Amino acid sequence: MRKILLPISIFLGIFVSAQEMNADKPAIDTTKAWSIQAQNTLMLNQAAFSNWIGGGANNVGWLAGVNYNLTYEKGKYLWENVIVLGYGQNNTKGVGTRKTQDVINLSTNFGKEFMTNWYLSAGASLQSQFAAGYEDGNNPAAAKISNFMAPGFVNVGVGVTYRPNDNFTMTLRPANARMTFVLDEDLQKAGTYGLKNNGDSMLFQFGFLGTAIYKMKLMENISLINTGSVFSNYIDHPERLVLSYGAVLNMKINRFVSTNITLDVLYDHNQIQKTQLKQTLGVGFAYNIDNGVKRSEKKDNQSWLKK
Repeated sequence: MRKILLPISIFLGIFVSAQEMNADKPAIDTTKAWSIQAQNTLMLNQAAFSNWIGGGANNVGWLAGVNYNLTYEKGKYLWENVIVLGYGQNNTKGVGTRKTQDVINLSTNFGKEFMTNWYLSAGASLQSQFAAGYEDGNNPAAAKISNFMAPGFVNVGVGVTYRPNDNFTMTLRPANARMTFVLDEDLQKAGTYGLKNNGDSMLFQFGFLGTAIYKMKLMENISLINTGSVFSNYIDHPERLVLSYGAVLNMKINRFVSTNITLDVLYDHNQIQKTQLKQTLGVGFAYNIDNGVKRSEKKDNQSWLKK
């Protein structure tokens, strides 16, 4: 018995001493360095007709997407990461299956504060799509016009970031490399997405890139996220600006059901000399994540997205 009690007594003595030492230590700063704001959505739509004089075609469709904002903020350092993925299809009787949404948008930006709300920053981004796209309303029997990483746009640059609060971020990069990849051999033709020669798989540009994101809470359970960007190529025709604007209007019905309306407007002379527009509307399931409440001076304005 003594052989058993002796080691137990020694262990308890060490444990109590350790607790007393810990009690004398100052409280640890538990401020979170990471904040996560995210929305996961699954939208469904369906229509059926039988002997309907007004006409119509049976159809069913779906759209799934994720939108994540992961931010690291500690001391003078700021690291923002955005992940936007989406894909959707619609099957209509007599027409077949067509994709209705296809987006890959990844970006990261790291900065160190040199003045209040201003950061010297460097970052990168990638925009592309998952699957092939076709003319004639995405008809697979028509000519192919896009595919995964065809085009794929990669931006890498340095500049400054202005971030006065969690709802607004603006980044200005006077030194930015923009690479347009066309990895589908069927699309590697001179003139396609700005390619200079047949068989080329990449177009290199260097210029100025400006981006901004502004989040608005219009009313309870209704939020609007605005994004915009502008790029000017120093090397060739700097007056031909690449302009883009995106908006996501989220109207939450309850914790798991919401309505999403998206709008994307793009002008890129190398893609097509016309303004491109895409709009979607869906009602379905949504699950929001908001672990962004941090006990810091700049985390006082995150009410735009609540559970």
